Amino acid sequence: MDKIKMTTPLVEMDGDEMTRILWKMIKDELLLPFIDLNTEYYDLGLEERNRTNDQVTVDSANATKKYGVAVKCATITPNAARMTEYNLKEMWKSPNGTIRAMLDGTVFRAPIVVKGIEPNVKTWKKPITIARHAYGDVYKATEIKIPGEGKAELVYTAKDGTQIRELIHDFTGAGVIQGQHNVSESIQSFAHSCFRYALDTKQDLWFATKDTISKKYDHTFKDIFQEIYDAEYQEAFEKAGITYFYTLIDDAVARVMKSEGGFIWACKNYDGDVMSDMISSAFGSLAMMTSVLVSPQGYYEYEAAHGTVQRHYYKYLKGEETSTNSVATIFAWTGALRKRGELDNNHELSAFADRLEAACIHTIESGKMTKDLALITSLENPTVLSSEGFIKAIRSELEKA
Repeated sequence: MDKIKMTTPLVEMDGDEMTRILWKMIKDELLLPFIDLNTEYYDLGLEERNRTNDQVTVDSANATKKYGVAVKCATITPNAARMTEYNLKEMWKSPNGTIRAMLDGTVFRAPIVVKGIEPNVKTWKKPITIARHAYGDVYKATEIKIPGEGKAELVYTAKDGTQIRELIHDFTGAGVIQGQHNVSESIQSFAHSCFRYALDTKQDLWFATKDTISKKYDHTFKDIFQEIYDAEYQEAFEKAGITYFYTLIDDAVARVMKSEGGFIWACKNYDGDVMSDMISSAFGSLAMMTSVLVSPQGYYEYEAAHGTVQRHYYKYLKGEETSTNSVATIFAWTGALRKRGELDNNHELSAFADRLEAACIHTIESGKMTKDLALITSLENPTVLSSEGFIKAIRSELEKA
């Protein structure tokens, strides 16, 4: 069988620990036998980030701007323990955070729904997509531990030297303060990405913050979304038969729990971080979640929504068998391949991505799965497969297709 050709490269970002092992298995078993794979490779493993002073992360993001589509393996964001374990020069920032900031993108995460893995929330019938703003707020915050009595102020100094000052708190003892920020340009990009993704996927769009309490910070988000919707998207939404509405974050949570799903829920950075984990867990597993970073400039970066599966990696290093779910990583590849096919008008490549996803779902629905899914499935007597065994079972389904 002739391999499917690719005319434009994908940007390939390799990662860390168990997901790095799965990455190679997926390429060897599910991609290279069928596709003449064309990628521009960047090693975002922690050792290489440390060796290059994290320049490799910046280079991979710039390559994504050049080629338009990237696929990324899960990576370690180092803490104090990792500093010692990997003998790091410094505590490097999250690669995801760096890439998101450079691409000015919004992260869209949605559960992969399969028969036999029922949502914990009984009313949910369709996937719920979380759109997470990927800049600022607590992730770019400046913090001070207050040692004792004193006055804390929020101060803005304009270019001409004039100032705006607001009292934060008159401390009578020790405490802590935090300063957050966002920029209008990034919020505008967030809004455009959400409106365009809703139109692309023909789904209703919700947006929620806490503007009743945060009358300037959160209210700015609300105002920017409404202004852009009214000026540029209302007519297109009405024509597509979809809706946009704003509500408070606590009201959104209550509505979500009683909904049947099938919509996009746009959230600020931290809200999106928390709610995407809640949605993924309630639908089954973080390993059954798609994740794509979309920028208004038309850049796409696909990744798994979960971490590097450290515990399984240490078992793997000891020669012990693991049963690690690779579905989210496979779907990162299929998402990127499908988008590459769409942009290049390469129908064969897009169709292959569809077939590979169908093979994953059929493998699970036939009762063959990794241990994490076997523990929660409603299917009787599931077959628990090893990490490699599961990928080979998917290959068998793919070859049938």
